[in-house]
Amino acid sequence: MEHTQKRPQQQVKQRHSTKTIKSTKTTISSAQSHSASSKGSQPSKKQSILQGILLSIVFFFLSSYLVTDTWFWGYNGKYLNWHRWIPRKQIVFTQNELAQYDGSDPTKKIFLAVKGEVFDVTAGGPYYSKGGGYGFFSGKDASRAYTTGCFQTHLTHDLRGLTANQLADVDGWATFYRDHPKYFKVGTVILDPIDPNSPIPEDCNKPVAPKPASK
Repeated sequence: MEHTQKRPQQQVKQRHSTKTIKSTKTTISSAQSHSASSKGSQPSKKQSILQGILLSIVFFFLSSYLVTDTWFWGYNGKYLNWHRWIPRKQIVFTQNELAQYDGSDPTKKIFLAVKGEVFDVTAGGPYYSKGGGYGFFSGKDASRAYTTGCFQTHLTHDLRGLTANQLADVDGWATFYRDHPKYFKVGTVILDPIDPNSPIPEDCNKPVAPKPASK
């Protein structure tokens, strides 16, 4: 009798254990499916964000071009010059070495200097090459001529005798080349010292004294 009574109890325990195992498997399966679905939704969210960013960029450039006929809302400053973003070793020139880049050789770049800073103006070849409107600046430091406008007698780095305003004007030209969207600094030039006893370049704009009247 005792043996026959224990059997139903064991069967009940086994059934309860089986149900518990099935319930646990169902819970695990549900958790796994939820995890898989949440993982599957993550890439779609990232994709939506990326699409939104790309559409914003496209809208920025297209609207800029439609309104201003430029891609950057009319901006044409130094930050568009890709040379600014590439680290480069600065070159130290002698005056003779700098003279080799005066625009007379089409196979070479065109360099000029202002107050000892050397700039690559190759992008402005039509202006700075030999025979160009500003070709007399190329291959040398002609800082004085930038402010005096004496393009024949003042193609020198001698700044003696200039006023404070004229010196500031020369600084402005150095900034112009430094911040230009196409030109960029490539190095410096070692300038020959100016003999303090040498005469200051004569101002080409100085009124010429009239010739004495003939008797």
